[in-house]
Amino acid sequence: MSHLLDQHKKHRKLNTLVENRTTYSANFAELNIYETHQYAEKVALKFGFPVIASMLTGKKIMHIEGIPSFDFYPGESVVMPANKEMVIDFPDAKKNNPTQCLALGIDGTKINEVVDKFNFHVAIENENNSWSVDKNTNHLTNNNDVNQLLKRLTYTFTNNNTSKDALLDLMIQELIVRLLQTKAKSILLNDTEHIFNDTRIGMVIKYIKENLTNKNINVAILAKKACMSSSHFHKKFKNTLGISPIDFLNSEKIKFSKKLIKESKGFRMSEVAFKSGFNNTSYFNRQFKKMEFMTPQQFKKSINF
Repeated sequence: MSHLLDQHKKHRKLNTLVENRTTYSANFAELNIYETHQYAEKVALKFGFPVIASMLTGKKIMHIEGIPSFDFYPGESVVMPANKEMVIDFPDAKKNNPTQCLALGIDGTKINEVVDKFNFHVAIENENNSWSVDKNTNHLTNNNDVNQLLKRLTYTFTNNNTSKDALLDLMIQELIVRLLQTKAKSILLNDTEHIFNDTRIGMVIKYIKENLTNKNINVAILAKKACMSSSHFHKKFKNTLGISPIDFLNSEKIKFSKKLIKESKGFRMSEVAFKSGFNNTSYFNRQFKKMEFMTPQQFKKSINF
């Protein structure tokens, strides 16, 4: 992602070696790019609006009240509520190898506007109508949709374009929805108190988890469980979680297959595929590679290395 900052480097002024800040403004949002060129620790940072922070280069150690301290690397993001302090260490920052991070601030009115639209369209708004991106801290890792959007936003903020504000507005709306979908998915998949068991989407997820090895599950069956038509169910599910019902089902099966590979190393891949609810090995292999970026055999070798 660092190559996206070429335009930024031409114009930014380096006023300090620790968390040098450059700000780009737009309607309803501002992009702050921070650069640190020397070792530092216990640097405190706070914003008066909700922020999505994303690493560009280097490494930070983040200390945020309410969650364990963690290493923060490129490809990862943190969603921070307004007025929440983060304390940061920069163990590896050097003059010729700076740590770079962006912090995208979004106006609360824009968030509320998009949240209202999101709640109107998803399946679980009647059971929980308090979706928000600015109430809790969330550490996102390997969220490709969010990462790609942040790249496009950074490029658009730092380059002059006649349609800049219109493009940014659309991308910010999409980013908020992606974050809401991430939160919905996380809550639904980690629902230890069964809050969503009585909702239609929650019931379907519970059914999928309890019937992973069933090779006959399809959208029609899942829609029937949700008491919806197939087309309506497909749209509601995808709007809520940002993933189609079949892709979600396959992702849960792949997750289960990885557990089988780790715990039962004597199984042949055809057995793993069958026990994970796949009808044939070739489809299992394709889905595994699509989601894990490696074949099941490569995954097995990686854990036996």
